[in-house]
Amino acid sequence: MSTCVQPIQCTTDCKDQNFDGIVLVAEGFDKLPKELECLKTPLEDYSSVDNGLGDEVVVLKIPGLPGNRLVFASTGPVNRDYDDVRRFSDAASNGIKRALKAGLQRPLLVCPPHSSYEKSTLVGLLGALQALYLPLELRDVKPSPHKVEVLGVWMNDPQKGKQLVDLATALESGRLVCRDIGGSDPERMAAPRVAEYVQAVFKDSPVEVKVVSDLAVLEKEYPCLAAVNRCANAVPRHQARVIKLKYCGEGPVQQTLMLVGKGITYDTGGADIKAGGVMAGMHRDKCGAAAVAGFFEILAKLKPKHLKVVGSMAMVRNSVGSDCYVADELVVSRAGRRVRVGNTDAEGRMVMVDLLCEMKEQAVGERSPELFTIATLTGHAIRAMGPNYSIIMDNGAAHRAGTAQKMQTAGDVLGDVFEVSSIRREDYEFHKGKSEYEEILQANNLPSTLTPRGHQAPSAFLIMGSGLDKYGVDSNKPLPYSHIDIAGSSGPFPGVPTGAPILAMATKYGLF
Repeated sequence: MSTCVQPIQCTTDCKDQNFDGIVLVAEGFDKLPKELECLKTPLEDYSSVDNGLGDEVVVLKIPGLPGNRLVFASTGPVNRDYDDVRRFSDAASNGIKRALKAGLQRPLLVCPPHSSYEKSTLVGLLGALQALYLPLELRDVKPSPHKVEVLGVWMNDPQKGKQLVDLATALESGRLVCRDIGGSDPERMAAPRVAEYVQAVFKDSPVEVKVVSDLAVLEKEYPCLAAVNRCANAVPRHQARVIKLKYCGEGPVQQTLMLVGKGITYDTGGADIKAGGVMAGMHRDKCGAAAVAGFFEILAKLKPKHLKVVGSMAMVRNSVGSDCYVADELVVSRAGRRVRVGNTDAEGRMVMVDLLCEMKEQAVGERSPELFTIATLTGHAIRAMGPNYSIIMDNGAAHRAGTAQKMQTAGDVLGDVFEVSSIRREDYEFHKGKSEYEEILQANNLPSTLTPRGHQAPSAFLIMGSGLDKYGVDSNKPLPYSHIDIAGSSGPFPGVPTGAPILAMATKYGLF
């Protein structure tokens, strides 16, 4: 199955007539390299009649350029305390959107390297590709899977240009898989159809896929997930799937990554139903699992050596009905912990906890294992950090390894940005059982946005419910574990998912 990444062509000639317009992304026109002098003079002339040249995207008619058109999308200043490389992706995205309105079908992106940002050209290209993504539902019915015929990119070095195109195509391929799964509606990407999509994507690739669908197996191996699935299981097209992925690069394994992604195909809230109009957009509650699949697509394309990656996608619909799980139920997790359900709208931590336990069991025999959960888990993540930012939290072993700080640094390279939070003793205390009946409380009965430490505490539940608390720094076998909450960074609704946090992960683990 082709993932339909927008075709990209590289050129060293900014006047290449194979294109029908230029999209220039730069801080300004005064510092353009000499190879782009043909763009500098008309912009200087235009600036004398429009002081807003650096504030808005403009379209100029310039004879001699491809299509006689120049779209200038300024990044604005990039040297202030609060500027970062996202200025280039934002400008490129805005420039391409304006080019589409102008009717361009073969735009040439010109984003010259910036001395302060090593990857500025790549980031600009990825921003353009984000704007050119065509949703899966439209690709299903349209004759062309692309918004434009081809996207050109200018580089003054042909070899570097080819490397840029190859890398951007691989990274975008992963983001496209992530967007397809995460952004598509709850029927197009119901759990069985996600499994079919993933199997098709990784057919004849280095990624192994195994799908668990048998109800008896789900109930035995993943009892917390099965509780959430109980209501949806009555509808065949909504029945749960656990999708397991594995990649093993060439050579001796030096590091093992173990990823669990939350894949709630639709979240009604269950018996604690979402009211007041807040249910709309809940098909996006599968972006954590989508990110796992997207990361594996990048692995399949770039084929890093000495790296083993194991992934699990927990694809479940949180339906409401006569057979739905309810608050007050006691569920025994895979780790043998008695869990009291406090709120059925906290289903994400339920569907991941047993898969994390399974990863813990496997990790003991792996080489340098690192465990991650990735989820659109809490509204509190958005309340605390705002939109656009992933949040990462380390257990003791991961904290000692500096995982969160390293992920944040890696995210800054390509603009897949992170904030760091800490898991504290209060978070563990919050989830301790409140009576003799239960060992662990799954959640309180308030929304996370109204709960103190509402995005940190769920990570403690995942550690406790999976039995990872027995593998802390005080144990003989500490296992590094980090939880990533992408509720804010996964993308706006309505809108297109971003593909977070896979660019940061690809950077941190040296995939390029």
